[in-house]
Amino acid sequence: MHPDLIANWQRVTRRQLFGRSAQGIGAAALAWLTRADAARAGTSAAAPKVTGDVAAPPPRHGGQPGLPSLPHHRGSAKRVICLWQGGGPSHVDLFDPKPVLVKMAGQDIPESVRGTTRLSTMSSGYKKWPITPPIKPFQRYGQSGMELGGLIPHTGSVADDICLVRSMNTEAVNHAPGVTFFMTGAQVPGRPSMGAWVAYGLGCDASDLPAFVVMTSSDTAKTCGQLFYDYYWGSGFLPTRHQGVRFRGVGDPVPYLNNPAGTSRASRRLLLDDLAALNAAHLAEYGDPEIDTRITQYEMAFNMQASVPDLLDFSTEPKHVLAMYGPDVLTKGSFANNCLIARRLIERGVRFVQLMHSGWDQHANLFTQLAQQCKDTDQPSAALVKDLKMRGLLDETLVVWGGEFGRTPFGQGDPAKPAGRDHFGRTYSMWMAGGGTKAGHVHGETDEFAWNVARDPVHVHDMQATILHLLGIDHEALTFRYQGRQFRLTDVHGKVVKGVLA
Repeated sequence: MHPDLIANWQRVTRRQLFGRSAQGIGAAALAWLTRADAARAGTSAAAPKVTGDVAAPPPRHGGQPGLPSLPHHRGSAKRVICLWQGGGPSHVDLFDPKPVLVKMAGQDIPESVRGTTRLSTMSSGYKKWPITPPIKPFQRYGQSGMELGGLIPHTGSVADDICLVRSMNTEAVNHAPGVTFFMTGAQVPGRPSMGAWVAYGLGCDASDLPAFVVMTSSDTAKTCGQLFYDYYWGSGFLPTRHQGVRFRGVGDPVPYLNNPAGTSRASRRLLLDDLAALNAAHLAEYGDPEIDTRITQYEMAFNMQASVPDLLDFSTEPKHVLAMYGPDVLTKGSFANNCLIARRLIERGVRFVQLMHSGWDQHANLFTQLAQQCKDTDQPSAALVKDLKMRGLLDETLVVWGGEFGRTPFGQGDPAKPAGRDHFGRTYSMWMAGGGTKAGHVHGETDEFAWNVARDPVHVHDMQATILHLLGIDHEALTFRYQGRQFRLTDVHGKVVKGVLA
């Protein structure tokens, strides 16, 4: 019998079983939720207590289960914080020093180097390819002597903790396809995001916060026109309870966090219990996994009413920790504020935190806006690494910093006086820290013009496979059947980059 017919037969049989059994999965799920809520009724996570230089995280309650077959092996990382830099950070200004770009400034990049590289339509018809040197000289940092651009000195201060990959490459040449490619494994929207795959496979330690949380921010000057689409953190064809929950930077972080006037928490609990009973009855009758999602999300929302206010109460944070994140740390919606929240989220058991910051798309304002972007993001990014290390969390937390591609080594605009750089995916840079990566290490190399990968290429699918491997997941084995085929994050590609593993 065809596998699809077998699956359909099994699905119908299960539906009949659930509908006829008084002890079906719906009833069991409701009973578990009721017991859990009875144990937690009217309580919230205890406030952190200051011990020494840092605040202790609150105790955890329960958790959200993943697949019983995972992890596939013992991973070095338990959680991920993705510091996404939307727009394409310039690797030639920040991460990949090339003396030739200084020596040959203003001259054209040779055709023998350019080859048939695919570029965006903004520069693909150029007749001149003027080499544009980095805005500031590169400097060596730390005992590792890692060379980084002069615009990111705070990142330099954690050079001995990061693993810098200089040989990233992607097929994408435009923003939305590039972000979608990294986050979901395909340039076309519709597939589950990386955070959703991780939440689906591993679950998390928290019962009062989502397994996957997303926060967004923008450059101070609001120069970037790129949008953050929901499918960057969507669940695709996975059950929707695995999609990322977005915390907003204005107003309540989560809509309807507070009960309406005159509604007590106890009355809200009674209402949800009745609603859960109705949903459980429907689940037992139809077996629709989206009904199960509805049950779990209503319960999560109720628990978050108690946990989120504590999460965002920074009164217990030592002043020196706040200062470490920079002057914007208490400004809601800023990248610095989101970095601090990210640390507090993973302390409370959240599995995957995705911070998305826009403003790196410097086509015509490179010489002013790049410095501003670095000012907004450099110190908080480094502070997060330092903070995690100080708390003993870095070894089990993987921090990933990067964007959808880099920028061209040639200047964009007037060839005599370029004002920016175009998108460039043939090679670019990303860095990782903690979670079992090799600290103080540079992986991969580009040619003298930072145009082609010269050694140890790392494709987007390779990076995805490596992130999953560090979490204890075999990227080829974490699959989901949809429309007659087994899907995975890395599609049919990807290999673990062993050179970045500690």
